[in-house]
Amino acid sequence: MTAETIGVLLMAYGGPDSLDDIPAYLHDIRGGRPTPGELVAEITENYRRIGGRSPLLELTRRQAALVEARLNVGAPPGRRYKSYIGMRHWSPWIEDAVDRMMQDGIRDAVALVLAPHYSNMSVARYFAKLDAALAKYPNPFSVTPITSYHDHPLYIQALARRVSEGLARMPADTLVIFSAHSLPQRILAEGDPYDAQLRETARLVAEHAGLPDDAWTFSYQSAGHSPEPWLGPQLEDYVVELAQQGYRNLLSVPIGFVADHVEVLFDIDIQAREAAQAAGARLDRVPSLNDDPLFIAALVDLVRAAHRARA
Repeated sequence: MTAETIGVLLMAYGGPDSLDDIPAYLHDIRGGRPTPGELVAEITENYRRIGGRSPLLELTRRQAALVEARLNVGAPPGRRYKSYIGMRHWSPWIEDAVDRMMQDGIRDAVALVLAPHYSNMSVARYFAKLDAALAKYPNPFSVTPITSYHDHPLYIQALARRVSEGLARMPADTLVIFSAHSLPQRILAEGDPYDAQLRETARLVAEHAGLPDDAWTFSYQSAGHSPEPWLGPQLEDYVVELAQQGYRNLLSVPIGFVADHVEVLFDIDIQAREAAQAAGARLDRVPSLNDDPLFIAALVDLVRAAHRARA
C-alpha cells in the first residue's frame, strides 16, 4: 500500500543570509519602494552586531525537521508527514515551497505561520502569498490553515517554564516584561485580534508561572519605520521609564517570536539592554523557544488536530 503523504508547510518571516543581502531584503519588505540609504545603513549595522546574518532559516529548518519526525512517530499505518518551509520575505520563498510540494505529489497539506498571534497585517499576508502560489496551478493541493495558536497549552507551558527558570537566576524584585512585534495602532480600530491575543497570552503565561499582577507587564517592540503611530510602549523606551520608576531588575520574555532573529538578538539583547543599563537597570532575557520540546509538541498537536478536523 502506498503511504499517503501529508504536507506540513511552516511559514516564517525570513532574514538575510549576509550583509550583502540586506538591500534586496528590505526592497522586498517594502514592496518594491526605494529604501532610504540611512535605513539600509542602520539595518546593516544591526545585523553586523548580531554576526552579519539572520539565524532564522537554520532555526526554522530545525523546527520543521523535529515536527516532521514527531508527526511520523505517531502516524497511523499508511500515512506519513513531510515538512516544508517557506519564507515571506526571503528564500526559500513560500512560492518555492509550494512548487516543491506540487513536485512531490502532495495532495493534502496543513499550513501554519511560526507566529502564534493572528493579525490581518501579518499572518493573513502569509496565507495570501500561499494562495497566490497555489493559484498558479490548475489543480493544487488542498490546505488546512492554522491561523492562531496563542493560547495552546503547550506553547503557554513552554513560555511559563522559561519565565520560572529566568526568575530563578534573578533577584526577588524582578519585573517580567512580555513583548511582541509592534503593528500600526490603526489595527485596534479595525477590530484586529492581534493585541487582544497577545495580552491573553501574557496573562495565561503569568498565571501558569504563578506571577502576581504586579510582577509582570506588557510592551511592544521593533516598530516599523513609518510616520503613522505604532502600538506601544516601545521596549527600548519602556525599560528606561521602568528604571525611572525604581525597577532595577527586568526580565524580557518575547512571546510574539518563536525563534531567534534580529528583533530578539538586536532589539532586545543589544538595544533595549543598553537603554536599561544606561538608565541604571539590569535587563535579562529568557531563551527563545527555538527547538524547545514543548513548543515542538504544540506544533505537532496543532497539525494533528487540524488534519483530524479536515478528515
